[in-house]
Amino acid sequence: MTASAATADATPTDLLTLVRSAVFNALFFGMTALCVLGGLALLPFPRRHMRRYVQGWAKLMLWLLRVVCGIRLRVTGAENLPTGPALIAAKHQSAFDTIVWLALLPDPVYVLKQELLRIPVWGTLARKYGAVAVDRAGGAGALKRMVKEASAAAAEGSQIIIFPEGTRTAPGQRVPYQPGVVALGAAVGQPIIPAATDSGMFWGRRAFAKRPGTLTVAVLPPLPMGLPRAQLLARMEEVIETESERLLPPGYARLVDNSVG
Repeated sequence: MTASAATADATPTDLLTLVRSAVFNALFFGMTALCVLGGLALLPFPRRHMRRYVQGWAKLMLWLLRVVCGIRLRVTGAENLPTGPALIAAKHQSAFDTIVWLALLPDPVYVLKQELLRIPVWGTLARKYGAVAVDRAGGAGALKRMVKEASAAAAEGSQIIIFPEGTRTAPGQRVPYQPGVVALGAAVGQPIIPAATDSGMFWGRRAFAKRPGTLTVAVLPPLPMGLPRAQLLARMEEVIETESERLLPPGYARLVDNSVG
Protein backbone atom coordinates (compact mmCIF):
# COMPACT_ATOMS: atom_id res chain seq x y z
CA MET A 1 0.00 0.00 0.00
CA THR A 2 1.29 3.47 -0.85
CA ALA A 3 0.45 6.70 0.93
CA SER A 4 -0.27 8.33 -2.42
CA ALA A 5 -2.82 5.67 -3.30
CA ALA A 6 -4.56 6.29 0.00
CA THR A 7 -4.56 10.00 -0.69
CA ALA A 8 -5.99 9.49 -4.17
CA ASP A 9 -8.81 7.39 -2.76
CA ALA A 10 -9.64 9.69 0.13
CA THR A 11 -9.42 13.09 -1.58
CA PRO A 12 -12.58 14.28 -3.36
CA THR A 13 -12.22 15.29 -6.99
CA ASP A 14 -11.70 19.06 -6.78
CA LEU A 15 -12.02 21.72 -9.47
CA LEU A 16 -8.27 21.88 -10.11
CA THR A 17 -8.13 18.13 -10.73
CA LEU A 18 -11.03 18.39 -13.17
CA VAL A 19 -9.38 21.26 -15.04
CA ARG A 20 -6.05 19.43 -15.22
CA SER A 21 -7.85 16.31 -16.42
CA ALA A 22 -9.64 18.27 -19.14
CA VAL A 23 -6.35 19.75 -20.34
CA PHE A 24 -4.70 16.33 -20.34
CA ASN A 25 -7.60 14.71 -22.21
CA ALA A 26 -7.48 17.40 -24.89
CA LEU A 27 -3.73 16.98 -25.30
CA PHE A 28 -3.94 13.19 -25.14
CA PHE A 29 -6.54 12.80 -27.87
CA GLY A 30 -5.21 15.64 -30.00
CA MET A 31 -1.58 14.52 -29.93
CA THR A 32 -2.54 10.87 -30.35
CA ALA A 33 -4.55 11.73 -33.46
CA LEU A 34 -1.59 13.65 -34.87
CA CYS A 35 0.77 10.77 -34.06
CA VAL A 36 -1.56 8.29 -35.78
CA LEU A 37 -1.61 10.42 -38.93
CA GLY A 38 2.15 10.91 -38.76
CA GLY A 39 2.65 7.18 -38.38
CA LEU A 40 1.31 6.61 -41.88
CA ALA A 41 4.62 7.92 -43.22
CA LEU A 42 6.40 4.99 -41.55
CA LEU A 43 4.37 2.24 -43.22
CA PRO A 44 6.91 1.67 -46.05
CA PHE A 45 9.79 1.32 -43.60
CA PRO A 46 10.90 -1.63 -41.41
CA ARG A 47 8.81 -2.40 -38.34
CA ARG A 48 11.47 -1.24 -35.88
CA HIS A 49 10.89 2.37 -36.93
CA MET A 50 7.19 2.12 -36.10
CA ARG A 51 8.01 0.63 -32.70
CA ARG A 52 10.43 3.42 -31.84
CA TYR A 53 7.82 5.94 -32.94
CA VAL A 54 5.10 4.41 -30.75
CA GLN A 55 7.48 4.20 -27.79
CA GLY A 56 8.20 7.91 -28.21
CA TRP A 57 4.45 8.60 -28.08
CA ALA A 58 4.14 6.56 -24.86
CA LYS A 59 6.97 8.43 -23.15
CA LEU A 60 5.36 11.71 -24.16
CA MET A 61 2.05 10.61 -22.61
CA LEU A 62 3.77 9.68 -19.34
CA TRP A 63 5.42 13.10 -19.31
CA LEU A 64 2.04 14.79 -19.85
CA LEU A 65 0.51 12.77 -17.01
CA ARG A 66 3.28 13.94 -14.69
CA VAL A 67 3.35 17.59 -15.74
CA VAL A 68 -0.36 18.20 -16.34
CA CYS A 69 -2.07 15.78 -13.95
CA GLY A 70 0.58 15.35 -11.28
CA ILE A 71 0.69 11.57 -11.72
CA ARG A 72 4.21 10.27 -11.14
CA LEU A 73 5.30 6.74 -12.02
CA ARG A 74 7.13 4.53 -9.54
CA VAL A 75 8.46 1.18 -10.74
CA THR A 76 9.40 -1.46 -8.18
CA GLY A 77 11.20 -4.65 -9.11
CA ALA A 78 12.83 -2.98 -12.11
CA GLU A 79 15.52 -5.65 -11.95
CA ASN A 80 12.85 -8.10 -13.17
CA LEU A 81 12.23 -6.16 -16.39
CA PRO A 82 13.33 -8.37 -19.29
CA THR A 83 15.70 -7.22 -22.01
CA GLY A 84 15.05 -10.23 -24.23
CA PRO A 85 12.00 -12.32 -25.15
CA ALA A 86 9.49 -12.80 -22.33
CA LEU A 87 5.79 -12.83 -21.55
CA ILE A 88 4.50 -10.09 -19.23
CA ALA A 89 1.23 -10.99 -17.47
CA ALA A 90 0.05 -7.59 -16.26
CA LYS A 91 -2.77 -6.41 -14.02
CA HIS A 92 -5.21 -4.24 -16.01
CA GLN A 93 -7.10 -1.48 -14.18
CA SER A 94 -6.69 1.48 -16.50
CA ALA A 95 -5.94 2.78 -19.97
CA PHE A 96 -2.61 3.71 -18.39
CA ASP A 97 -1.62 0.05 -18.55
CA THR A 98 -1.80 0.13 -22.35
CA ILE A 99 0.77 2.93 -22.39
CA VAL A 100 3.28 2.24 -19.66
CA TRP A 101 4.81 -0.99 -20.98
CA LEU A 102 5.66 0.72 -24.26
CA ALA A 103 7.92 3.03 -22.26
CA LEU A 104 9.39 0.43 -19.88
CA LEU A 105 10.44 -2.34 -22.28
CA PRO A 106 12.97 -2.31 -25.14
CA ASP A 107 10.80 -4.13 -27.70
CA PRO A 108 7.23 -4.48 -26.38
CA VAL A 109 4.30 -6.07 -28.23
CA TYR A 110 0.76 -6.04 -26.86
CA VAL A 111 -1.86 -8.76 -27.24
CA LEU A 112 -4.97 -6.85 -28.38
CA LYS A 113 -8.60 -7.64 -29.00
CA GLN A 114 -9.20 -8.42 -32.66
CA GLU A 115 -11.84 -5.71 -32.98
CA LEU A 116 -9.31 -2.99 -32.10
CA LEU A 117 -7.38 -3.81 -35.25
CA ARG A 118 -10.46 -2.97 -37.31
CA ILE A 119 -10.27 0.70 -36.31
CA PRO A 120 -9.46 2.67 -39.49
CA VAL A 121 -5.84 3.85 -39.75
CA TRP A 122 -5.06 2.97 -36.12
CA GLY A 123 -5.54 -0.72 -36.85
CA THR A 124 -3.23 -0.49 -39.85
CA LEU A 125 -0.50 1.06 -37.71
CA ALA A 126 -1.02 -1.52 -34.95
CA ARG A 127 -0.55 -4.34 -37.45
CA LYS A 128 2.59 -2.71 -38.78
CA TYR A 129 3.81 -2.33 -35.22
CA GLY A 130 3.36 -6.08 -34.75
CA ALA A 131 0.44 -6.20 -32.30
CA VAL A 132 -0.81 -9.73 -31.63
CA ALA A 133 -4.54 -10.15 -32.26
CA VAL A 134 -6.82 -12.32 -30.14
CA ASP A 135 -10.37 -13.16 -31.20
CA ARG A 136 -12.10 -14.04 -27.94
CA ALA A 137 -15.01 -15.61 -29.80
CA GLY A 138 -12.87 -17.49 -32.30
CA GLY A 139 -12.31 -20.70 -30.33
CA ALA A 140 -9.30 -22.99 -30.77
CA GLY A 141 -8.45 -21.64 -34.21
CA ALA A 142 -8.13 -18.10 -32.89
CA LEU A 143 -5.93 -19.29 -30.03
CA LYS A 144 -3.62 -21.04 -32.48
CA ARG A 145 -3.30 -17.88 -34.57
CA MET A 146 -2.53 -15.81 -31.48
CA VAL A 147 0.11 -18.30 -30.36
CA LYS A 148 1.68 -18.29 -33.82
CA GLU A 149 1.88 -14.48 -33.94
CA ALA A 150 3.22 -14.22 -30.39
CA SER A 151 5.81 -16.94 -30.98
CA ALA A 152 7.05 -15.11 -34.07
CA ALA A 153 7.35 -11.87 -32.08
CA ALA A 154 9.22 -13.62 -29.26
CA ALA A 155 11.56 -15.22 -31.79
CA GLU A 156 12.50 -11.68 -32.86
CA GLY A 157 13.35 -10.83 -29.23
CA SER A 158 10.14 -9.00 -28.30
CA GLN A 159 8.45 -8.85 -24.92
CA ILE A 160 4.79 -9.91 -25.17
CA ILE A 161 2.35 -8.06 -22.87
CA ILE A 162 -0.97 -9.72 -22.10
CA PHE A 163 -3.69 -8.88 -19.60
CA PRO A 164 -4.75 -12.27 -18.16
CA GLU A 165 -8.06 -10.91 -16.84
CA GLY A 166 -9.10 -10.12 -20.41
CA THR A 167 -10.56 -6.72 -19.46
CA ARG A 168 -10.08 -3.80 -17.11
CA THR A 169 -11.14 -4.30 -13.51
CA ALA A 170 -11.63 -1.89 -10.63
CA PRO A 171 -8.94 -1.70 -7.93
CA GLY A 172 -9.50 -4.55 -5.49
CA GLN A 173 -11.80 -6.45 -7.84
CA ARG A 174 -10.93 -10.03 -8.78
CA VAL A 175 -12.14 -11.87 -11.87
CA PRO A 176 -11.04 -15.31 -13.11
CA TYR A 177 -7.89 -15.27 -15.21
CA GLN A 178 -8.11 -16.53 -18.79
CA PRO A 179 -6.33 -19.89 -19.29
CA GLY A 180 -5.10 -18.80 -22.71
CA VAL A 181 -2.27 -16.86 -21.11
CA VAL A 182 -0.77 -20.10 -19.78
CA ALA A 183 -1.11 -21.79 -23.15
CA LEU A 184 0.58 -18.78 -24.71
CA GLY A 185 3.43 -18.95 -22.23
CA ALA A 186 3.97 -22.64 -22.92
CA ALA A 187 3.99 -22.10 -26.67
CA VAL A 188 6.30 -19.11 -26.59
CA GLY A 189 8.65 -20.98 -24.26
CA GLN A 190 9.75 -17.88 -22.38
CA PRO A 191 9.48 -16.89 -18.70
CA ILE A 192 6.16 -15.44 -17.53
CA ILE A 193 6.76 -12.26 -15.56
CA PRO A 194 3.76 -11.13 -13.46
CA ALA A 195 3.14 -7.44 -12.84
CA ALA A 196 0.85 -5.64 -10.40
CA THR A 197 -0.38 -2.05 -10.28
CA ASP A 198 -2.66 0.46 -8.57
CA SER A 199 -3.23 2.47 -11.77
CA GLY A 200 -7.01 2.43 -11.37
CA MET A 201 -6.69 4.60 -8.25
CA PHE A 202 -5.41 7.47 -10.39
CA TRP A 203 -6.85 6.87 -13.86
CA GLY A 204 -10.01 4.85 -13.37
CA ARG A 205 -11.79 2.93 -16.10
CA ARG A 206 -14.32 5.18 -17.85
CA ALA A 207 -13.34 7.97 -15.42
CA PHE A 208 -12.84 11.56 -16.58
CA ALA A 209 -10.70 12.70 -13.65
CA LYS A 210 -7.02 11.82 -13.39
CA ARG A 211 -6.07 12.02 -9.71
CA PRO A 212 -2.58 13.22 -8.76
CA GLY A 213 -0.21 11.02 -6.81
CA THR A 214 2.44 8.35 -7.25
CA LEU A 215 1.22 5.45 -9.34
CA THR A 216 3.04 2.16 -8.82
CA VAL A 217 3.87 -0.60 -11.27
CA ALA A 218 5.36 -3.62 -9.49
CA VAL A 219 7.36 -6.01 -11.69
CA LEU A 220 7.49 -9.35 -9.89
CA PRO A 221 9.98 -12.22 -10.24
CA PRO A 222 9.37 -14.69 -13.09
CA LEU A 223 7.05 -17.58 -12.32
CA PRO A 224 8.61 -21.05 -12.10
CA MET A 225 8.64 -22.78 -15.46
CA GLY A 226 7.44 -26.35 -15.77
CA LEU A 227 4.42 -26.13 -13.45
CA PRO A 228 1.17 -27.82 -14.55
CA ARG A 229 -1.01 -25.31 -16.39
CA ALA A 230 -3.76 -25.12 -13.78
CA GLN A 231 -1.21 -24.64 -11.00
CA LEU A 232 0.67 -22.00 -12.99
CA LEU A 233 -2.53 -20.04 -13.67
CA ALA A 234 -3.49 -20.15 -9.98
CA ARG A 235 0.00 -19.05 -8.94
CA MET A 236 -0.06 -16.20 -11.45
CA GLU A 237 -3.42 -14.94 -10.25
CA GLU A 238 -2.43 -15.14 -6.60
CA VAL A 239 0.84 -13.21 -6.89
CA ILE A 240 -0.61 -10.50 -9.14
CA GLU A 241 -3.77 -9.98 -7.10
CA THR A 242 -1.99 -10.12 -3.74
CA GLU A 243 0.56 -7.50 -4.77
CA SER A 244 -2.05 -5.29 -6.45
CA GLU A 245 -4.18 -5.33 -3.30
CA ARG A 246 -1.13 -4.60 -1.16
CA LEU A 247 -0.72 -1.34 -3.07
CA LEU A 248 -4.23 -0.18 -2.13
CA PRO A 249 -5.28 1.81 0.96
CA PRO A 250 -6.04 -0.27 4.09
CA GLY A 251 -9.29 -2.19 3.77
CA TYR A 252 -9.96 -0.95 0.23
CA ALA A 253 -10.01 -4.41 -1.38
CA ARG A 254 -12.42 -5.70 1.26
CA LEU A 255 -14.93 -3.02 0.24
CA VAL A 256 -15.08 -4.33 -3.33
CA ASP A 257 -17.59 -7.01 -4.30
CA ASN A 258 -15.40 -9.78 -5.71
CA SER A 259 -18.29 -12.11 -6.45
CA VAL A 260 -18.44 -13.48 -9.96
CA GLY A 261 -21.56 -14.35 -11.88
